[in-house]
Amino acid sequence: MTARDVAEQLYAAFEKSDGQALAGLLDPSFTAHVSAGMPLNVGGSVADPRTMLSKVWGAVFVAYDVAPVPAEFVEVARDRVIVFGDYRGTCRSTSKSFEAAFAHDLTFHDGKITSLVQITDTKRWHDACR
Repeated sequence: MTARDVAEQLYAAFEKSDGQALAGLLDPSFTAHVSAGMPLNVGGSVADPRTMLSKVWGAVFVAYDVAPVPAEFVEVARDRVIVFGDYRGTCRSTSKSFEAAFAHDLTFHDGKITSLVQITDTKRWHDACR
């Protein structure tokens, strides 16, 4: 399985809101950096998969019905893929829809994701809940 295959599985799991599949894709050494300014104070460094699943993705999915929709996968190394796309969804409290561009820098080891760096337009996230 290639890094791109694993990346595609990640976005398929997001689309299905499949937390178990998401958890299965993350290496125990997984770390992340989430864009500063994200709603719910989820931006910043994430030290492990459990924190990402519960305190970042879990918190976001409680407040938003959203999924990242990839548009382009750029394989920059055997173990690294940059993904460009848009988050598409709605804020649950306002029912306002939004789209926010993203870039995800993903690294892999032995078929698992070891790191994710997220860059997104955080203003659009906030605007949807105003």
